[in-house]
Amino acid sequence: MRRPMPAAPATAARRGTDFHAWVEAHYTQAAMLDLADLTEPAAWTLAADGAGPSEADQLARMQANFLASEWSGRSPEAVEVAVETVVDGLAIRGRIDAVFADPDGLVTIVDWKTGAPPRGAQAQARAAQLAAYRLAYARLRGLPLDRVRGAFFYAATGETVWPELVDEAGLSAVLAAIPDR
Repeated sequence: MRRPMPAAPATAARRGTDFHAWVEAHYTQAAMLDLADLTEPAAWTLAADGAGPSEADQLARMQANFLASEWSGRSPEAVEVAVETVVDGLAIRGRIDAVFADPDGLVTIVDWKTGAPPRGAQAQARAAQLAAYRLAYARLRGLPLDRVRGAFFYAATGETVWPELVDEAGLSAVLAAIPDR
């Protein structure tokens, strides 16, 4: 729940970084960006250890899943939004991947994930992270909390998951449960 210690570079982290950069490029439509750069995973040189698809294949599948998703055709009002807020004296910082204005007047923050949807405790931890982003964004923009939604897009499967998000009191309870806070 707290910011973990940095880990050694991992293939999954690199894949996540590359996918996030690709989505950002998709939305910004940089003038100097060649369309082939968005669709060809030429930068990938690592191959899987023989037990599954190569990194290039995995990235290509995530890109295809994103392009087939509801998010691909939408225009975010913001990407990579740095947020910070304080809950019970604890500073919470993060970066929201994308923010969309919805036709019903609400705002949706989306966190891109490159793995499959988790279950159990990991799903609850991710929902707490998204709830913190939601609270921080609502405060940043001066919006009532009930006007901000949150979702995860899992690029590996193409699924959008809308977890139930706690309010500030719920976040306080989650933080109080962390040992040695």
